[in-house]
Amino acid sequence: MRAGYLFLLLMMLSVVSQAAPVVEHIPFINDVPASRDIPHPDWFKKSFLDLRVDLKDARKEGKQGVIVYFGQENCPYCLALMKENFGRPDITRYTRAHFDVIAIDIWGSLPVVLPDGRKTTEREYALQEKTNFTPSLIFYDPDGKVVLRLRGYYPPYRFRAALHYVAEGYYKHESLRDYLARAENTPKFELGDLNQEDFFSPPPYALDRSHFPASKPLVVFFEQRDCHACDILHGDPLQHEKTRELMQGFEAVQLDMWADTPVLTPDGRHETAKSWASRLGIFYAPTLVFFDEKGKEIIRIDSVVGLYRLQGVLQYVLEKGYLEYPTYQKWRQQQRAEVPEPPAL
Repeated sequence: MRAGYLFLLLMMLSVVSQAAPVVEHIPFINDVPASRDIPHPDWFKKSFLDLRVDLKDARKEGKQGVIVYFGQENCPYCLALMKENFGRPDITRYTRAHFDVIAIDIWGSLPVVLPDGRKTTEREYALQEKTNFTPSLIFYDPDGKVVLRLRGYYPPYRFRAALHYVAEGYYKHESLRDYLARAENTPKFELGDLNQEDFFSPPPYALDRSHFPASKPLVVFFEQRDCHACDILHGDPLQHEKTRELMQGFEAVQLDMWADTPVLTPDGRHETAKSWASRLGIFYAPTLVFFDEKGKEIIRIDSVVGLYRLQGVLQYVLEKGYLEYPTYQKWRQQQRAEVPEPPAL
């Protein structure tokens, strides 16, 4: 009797353990503009930036491809990638075993040869790949095909999953969204379980802008329940006075990315929140997708975002910086250049 009871208890504990959601450790990122030293790991490949040669070397070593890392100086999210992710021995071991990592300075002028033989520079390469946020990572398979893009910083748990998704070849038959959902057994939740904000528009979600332009740009918050990263976003970043002032310039909608909530999308399609999120390739919560008044996607934030990056993107959209500057980074560079130097003391 006692043995049977013990076995039942162990089984119950096992079920509870397996059902418990994984809480991601998301490091605090202070994204206040400041000078930061961001050393790259010494195991990054010393590349001449001819990706054809790099891919050939990776194939010769039996690796699953190369990762091109797009970074820039003083980037707090790049620093988090180096310290919080590549600072973990298991992530370093796994990355080195399966990939060569090649660093690109998004403002650099060094020549680059792409996998298809085209010649460019670091800066032009970064613009071509629309690296709105640093760090950005592009995963190439051994044949030089792009199989995954990560834009911005992802905490260790998600980053490990992305590495595994590519290294084990899951990209060949499923999206990263489906891979993560299957691995985590992600359940469906009701919208009422999500964090609420007074600037979110209530249902029904008639977001069609394909026939008549709207008066404001649109931002759609794709979220889910038991989402630590969502809780952080709804903390200081969304409660800051300036953020809430900027949000008044948007139509804002919150959707559960796993729900069957009906939505009339900006391009005039009748879908559910789940099917729309799938069509957009959304795999990270929270993801913020911005649309212009005619329903065209402008930019998205689908990685960890702090106060200053969030406010910067809101301004970029509201000021229509995207009409003149092809990437958010180019716009930010121009904004910094226009700030007058402080008077000499």
